[in-house]
Amino acid sequence: MEVTWLVSPESAQPEIPCQWSNVVRRTSAEGFSNVVIVEIAGPADVERGLAVLDRLQGSGRVWIYDPSTSVASSVRWMKAGAVHVATTLDEIGEYLESCSYASPDHSVRHRSLIGRSEALRSVEADIRMVAGRRCNLLIEGETGTGKEVVARETHALGNRNRGPWVAVNCGAIPEALLEAELFGHVKGAFTGAVQARAGKFEIANHGTLFLDEIGDMPLAVQAKLLRVLQEREVERLGGNERIKLDVRVIAATNVNLAQRVQEGLFRQDLYYRLNVFRIELPPLRARAEDILALAEHFIRKACANEGVARKTLDRSALDRLKAHSWPGNVRELENAIETAVIVSGTRNTIFPSDLRVHLSAAPARINKPIADVELPPHGLDYQAALEHFENNLLTQALTRARGNKTAAADLLGLKRTTLAAKMRVLESRLPLLVA
Repeated sequence: MEVTWLVSPESAQPEIPCQWSNVVRRTSAEGFSNVVIVEIAGPADVERGLAVLDRLQGSGRVWIYDPSTSVASSVRWMKAGAVHVATTLDEIGEYLESCSYASPDHSVRHRSLIGRSEALRSVEADIRMVAGRRCNLLIEGETGTGKEVVARETHALGNRNRGPWVAVNCGAIPEALLEAELFGHVKGAFTGAVQARAGKFEIANHGTLFLDEIGDMPLAVQAKLLRVLQEREVERLGGNERIKLDVRVIAATNVNLAQRVQEGLFRQDLYYRLNVFRIELPPLRARAEDILALAEHFIRKACANEGVARKTLDRSALDRLKAHSWPGNVRELENAIETAVIVSGTRNTIFPSDLRVHLSAAPARINKPIADVELPPHGLDYQAALEHFENNLLTQALTRARGNKTAAADLLGLKRTTLAAKMRVLESRLPLLVA
C-alpha cells in the first residue's frame, strides 16, 4: 500500500505508527494511490487543504490530519470530500489498521467493506478476482446487505474505473418508461418525446452499468436487454442506428433468480447471460462479529454529519445490537445508529435506551429467581430482605450504566420514572437496611 502525505513546506516528515504503511511525500496530484493524507499545520493551511481536496476528487481516499480541528471544521472537511479527519498520529495508525487498507500479503481491503469476518473476506476475494474482468457480474443478497457497495468497489478496482458509473433501479421505473430509460429514444418515438435522449447504456459506455433489482424487470424488457448483451450494441427506441457498446454490466437482486426462472418470471437465457460470475452477500446476522466495526463507523459518520463530538458505544448497547437479527441488515443498523446519535443528545456514550428500534431478539430477561434463598430456621424480616435485594440490583444497574438512570432502567426492564421512584423509597429506608 502507498500513503501519500502532503505537508506544508516548513513541516517535518511525520512517522505513521502503522507497520503496514509506506509513507511517501509528494508535491503534486499526479500518481496518487490508495490514501492521501493532507496535514493542516494551522489556520493558514485550511484554504490550501480545501484546494487540494477539490483537486484530488476521484484520485484517492483523502484524509485530513488536523490536530487542532473543531467539530465544525471536521464537518467542513467531510462536506468538502474528505473521508476521515484525524487529530493524532496514533489515530491515523489505528484507523489504517482497522480499515485494513493493506495486509502483509498485500491483499487490498477497502473502507466501504467494513469488518473482518470470514464471510466478508470471501466476498472481498471474489471482488478482487472479478474486478479486472470484462464479464457480467450478478450480485445476490437480502435488502440492505450492500449490493451497490460491492458493485461500486468492483468498478473502482477494475480497469474501467476512469469510465462512467451509472446505476438504474429496475424496480423503481414504470414498465412503460424502463425501455426508453435503458436504451434511449429518438425525437417523436412516443408521445412526449420532444427531443432525442441517450439511454443509460450509452451514458455508461466504456464504464459500468449497474442494474439494481434486476429480478423486478418486466419480461418484455428482459428480451431486449438480452439482445443488447449478446450483440453489444443498442438501438434507441424509434430509431434505426445501431450504437456499439463497451459496457460492463453488474446486476443485483434481493430475490432468488433461479427460482424466478422456474416460476416463469425471469428468462432463463438472460439469467445465464448475467450469471457469468456470481457474488452472494451474507446477511448481517451471519457476520455478527462485524457489528462493532460497522457500528463504530456509522457513529463516526453520524456524529460528523450532525456536527457533534464523537460518541462511544456502551458494552450493554453493543450486546443488544449483537442480539438483534437485523432483517434490514447493514442499512437497518446504520439507521439505528443515526437515531441513537440523535437520541443520546449531549452524552458521549450511547446506551441501550438510545437504540429506538424494535429489536427482534433482545437479550432474554430472566423471569425466574436468580438464586434460591434459604429461609433461616428462625425466619427473617421479609420486607427488609426484599428491599436489600432490590437495592443490590439497582446499585449494580446504576454502576454498569455509569450513573445514567435511563440506561440503568433499560437494563432492569423498567421505566425511568419507576426506577427513580424506587430509588427514592429505598433511600428513605436506608437506615433500616443498614441496621
